[in-house]
Amino acid sequence: MTMVLALVTDAFGGRGGIAQYNRDFLSALASAGSKVVALPRHAPEAEVPPNGVEQRPAQFARLLYSRFAIVEALRLKPDIIFCGHIYMSPLGWIAAKLSGAKLVIQTHGIEAWSRPSRLERWACEQAAIILSVSRHTRARVLDWAVIPPERVIVVPNTVDDCFTPGDGSGLRCEWQLEGKKVLLTVGRMRVTEQYKGHDRVIETLSSLIAAGHDVVYVIAGEGDDRSRLEELAQTAGVGERVRFVGALPHEKLIDAYRMADLFVMPSTGEGFGIAFLEAMACGTPAVGLDVAGTRDALCNGELATTVRIEYLGQTLVQTLNTRKNNDLSGAVRERFGQCVFRERVAGVLTELTDQHR
Repeated sequence: MTMVLALVTDAFGGRGGIAQYNRDFLSALASAGSKVVALPRHAPEAEVPPNGVEQRPAQFARLLYSRFAIVEALRLKPDIIFCGHIYMSPLGWIAAKLSGAKLVIQTHGIEAWSRPSRLERWACEQAAIILSVSRHTRARVLDWAVIPPERVIVVPNTVDDCFTPGDGSGLRCEWQLEGKKVLLTVGRMRVTEQYKGHDRVIETLSSLIAAGHDVVYVIAGEGDDRSRLEELAQTAGVGERVRFVGALPHEKLIDAYRMADLFVMPSTGEGFGIAFLEAMACGTPAVGLDVAGTRDALCNGELATTVRIEYLGQTLVQTLNTRKNNDLSGAVRERFGQCVFRERVAGVLTELTDQHR
């Protein structure tokens, strides 16, 4: 049995795309027969990992976490150290070196696009494998890392089986959206993540209204940039057309995807964009920019509409009447479903085994 020690920012009990990827990846390792011990920095919500995964209590303090990781590496003698974020790669390398384990480093989005610190870069170059969620992130890693290209592997995000087409009319009624055309974005609103493009959608609302659409823009998520976006909506004269609904519990999030007419996230900085998969798996058409990792999530426009940023408003006017498509859900699962993801992770384990021979 392969023993994996996972050093992660968060996983079971965490929020956001990276936490979700870590949960999916570690669960896939366990389903492939590995024993996984996860050491999170954060775990704000209680969640029970699946069989084969043991998550230790979170250690928020950096020095305490580093000491804990090294002690566990020496005690467990794992076969693999999985480092879930490039910022933790130097610690991952130390733990792997001391325990004799192979180092696997995960890269996601903008944190890996620019040239990292010398120590982070050196640690990445020592890794047995670097994983990237998209072709764009892989290409950016290869721009700065002196590492054979075959050791940088794309394993894209996956979508949970619970995201399926269904009736979202109950939530429409609750939020008083009957008869409206509903745009939806799901994503954090952080000052440091303005690249997600909530403001770009707000700026298009006037043109959508002028084109005859009785439109409401629903933003699900939380963050310190909300007040700026609220002010922007008021200044643009569409304050009553923008609904900030906060972070949604899981079941209500699924209903939100189902009730929306169109999912839109004109982000310039997505490593991948798991929210696109969730929306499309619920049968909801999507629009994203033809940039970065969004191209992979939307399969270069095969699954949804990709657009240049200057044509966003025009495209939304044209696509807002797109009908729901339950066949879209099946197409998403064929490419990004849990079974496909587990096969890809099993392939990573095979690659590591072949390196050992």
